[in-house]
Amino acid sequence: MKYPAVFLDRDGTIIEEVGYLDSLDKVELLPGIPEALSALRAGGFKLFVITNQSGVARGLFDETFVHETHEFLSRKLKEFGCSVDGFYFCPHHPTEGRGRYRIQCNCRKPKPGMILQAVKEHNLDLSQCWMVGDKMSDIMAGKNVGIKAVLVLTGYGQKAMNELVEEGYLDVPIAKDMKEVAQIILESKKLK
Repeated sequence: MKYPAVFLDRDGTIIEEVGYLDSLDKVELLPGIPEALSALRAGGFKLFVITNQSGVARGLFDETFVHETHEFLSRKLKEFGCSVDGFYFCPHHPTEGRGRYRIQCNCRKPKPGMILQAVKEHNLDLSQCWMVGDKMSDIMAGKNVGIKAVLVLTGYGQKAMNELVEEGYLDVPIAKDMKEVAQIILESKKLK
């Protein structure tokens, strides 16, 4: 059996956008995240965090810190009775990276590598998947793998909304927060 899933950007989508997150003290869930994730889970969706973390490539923090952040975030979500099925991150940057991190990779959004890896590892049905984020790179990652995407207006969402309109992506739903994202996705599932 293949499963439906929602891929979630991290910074600005489920936690506060703080620039380069370099301290666990800065990890704050956005309002309504536990309720939204629980609703999606109850609707039958697996949940995955898909995040670019070029701070690794820039030497601001290392991959171990990213893993620690995801473990911390998992514990924080668990306090509210919700969870995600997996975390995927891209540590690369094509021009600002140092050493082995300075590459053109297939995992840095808007490329679909992280989504495709999760699909392969978790037996997901791409035709029933969604990508959610606050940047054009999130929306394009979804589009580049042929799944629906929702732009959330938290984080950098307002700027991305203007870019969506300029680029002519008028079919992308826009939500003020993750609670509204969950409503859009669950309503769409009912219509099938």
